[in-house]
Amino acid sequence: MSTRIVFVTGTDTGVGKTTVSCGLVAALHARGLRVGVFKPAETGCSTGTDGKLVPADAVRLRGFAGAVQPLEEVCPYVFAEPLAPAIAAQREGRSIDFRWLCQHITSHAGSYDLALVEGAGGWLVPLTEQLTFADLALALGAHALVVVANRLGALNHALLTVQNIRMHGARWLGYVWNHPIPVTEVAQRTNVDALRAWLGEPLGAVPYSENALLDPQEAAQVTETSIDVDRLLATISGLATK
Repeated sequence: MSTRIVFVTGTDTGVGKTTVSCGLVAALHARGLRVGVFKPAETGCSTGTDGKLVPADAVRLRGFAGAVQPLEEVCPYVFAEPLAPAIAAQREGRSIDFRWLCQHITSHAGSYDLALVEGAGGWLVPLTEQLTFADLALALGAHALVVVANRLGALNHALLTVQNIRMHGARWLGYVWNHPIPVTEVAQRTNVDALRAWLGEPLGAVPYSENALLDPQEAAQVTETSIDVDRLLATISGLATK
């Protein structure tokens, strides 16, 4: 595929994929790049004032990217229960059309300099009854970026995730540390150096923030200082930057 697509996955749910994704798209937008964002399926959505389910992560992604995409384009599958998309769909008597979803993302992604696709949960979370988010990343020809939460258990979860990405033959972009809580434990203080020995230098580390970087301008600035955006862009084919 000619379209540059970054697929953001995580070592688990609640590791900060959306925080990292929003920071990245805000930084790229601030550089003058046209960024398309996609959250193929979002679960655990609340009902808005109009009675419709609101995919909060997709809304944030679109806002931080400065995008004018219709929300239905960003997130075509929205579910109420906080479950894996395949299970949430099944319980609602619905199904996710994998082939259509791939066509939907690729057809729209071509309009942008770069597209970011954020998964739900981890790399192997079921998207349909037979396919996972790993299969989606492969079908899109995307570069997989792993978000690792700095907490006890991170090393095992990160190594399992990256091992499976490599076993699938997917394009490996790298990993980013996220600090969802203040660094106070021994495991948190030793995780970064320990994982570096196994996976090499991370693309960066997003610091702890009480407000989860809610402002796009702040998120762009923090991302530029904490993540090697130039290296990321170079890895996905040398996209020129300002």
